Formats: sequence, structure tokens, C-alpha cells
Amino acid sequence: MAPADPKLALLKSIPLFARLDSRELQRLGQLFDEVDVPAGRVLMQQGHLGGEVFVLASGGVRVERNGIAIADRGPGDVIGEIALLSEGPRTATVTTTEPCRLLVLGHREFHSLMDEQPALRLQILEGLAGRIRALEGDAVH
Repeated sequence: MAPADPKLALLKSIPLFARLDSRELQRLGQLFDEVDVPAGRVLMQQGHLGGEVFVLASGGVRVERNGIAIADRGPGDVIGEIALLSEGPRTATVTTTEPCRLLVLGHREFHSLMDEQPALRLQILEGLAGRIRALEGDAVH
């Protein structure tokens, strides 16, 4: 059964979080902040350090690498998920192309949750590993 809270329903629809039970999902939802961002705002800059992940609740963004547009993303997409594991340099620049409503989760809050619920850590890491495999479809794993 889908959660009644629209924020939790959105999070549950994302493959990275789909395997969470209702208690884990509820706790995760408490950590995400909701923000409205105007069109034209740079959310992350390639090469700069990153410390948060974004879930697009509404609106759209353009993803560029080395100044070349490589993707457009919309509602339900996750941006910057590698920052959940490390605060390393961003691999792309992401700019809003229209007004957006974003769910934002910081690196520190995420790792706090992982310390509270170790089983959740494994589920998230498995989800991220699946995404990395999908990105590197031809690579040997």
C-alpha cells in the first residue's frame, strides 16, 4: 500500500528507497527538507565538493558534463546520490530549467540515519550499487 503522505509516496517510488519498510521510510522522510528553487539556479557545479542529494518533486533540471548537456531530469529523479556516500567532487553541473520543488538530504543527516539503522545502510548501498552497474552497463563487475 502506498503511503498517504505525498513526500513519502515520492520517496517510496524511487528505486533507491523502494525496499525500505514504512518505519524506515518515515524516518528518511523526516530528514529530507523541502525547498522551492527558481529556474536558472545551479544546484551543483562539476568539480565542486558535494554534500547533499536532491529528489525532484516537481520541475526539471539539465545535467551538463564539461559544458555539454548530457541529460534532462524531472519529477522523481534523484540528483547527486553519490554525495550520500562521500563528499567528493561533483561529476556534473546541474541547473534548474524551470521552477522546482526539491527534497534535499545532507550527507551528515544521511550518515546519522545509517548509524541509527544499520539494516537501512545495506539497502541503500545495494540500491546505489545497482545504479552504478546500470551506468556502467558494458563494464565487467
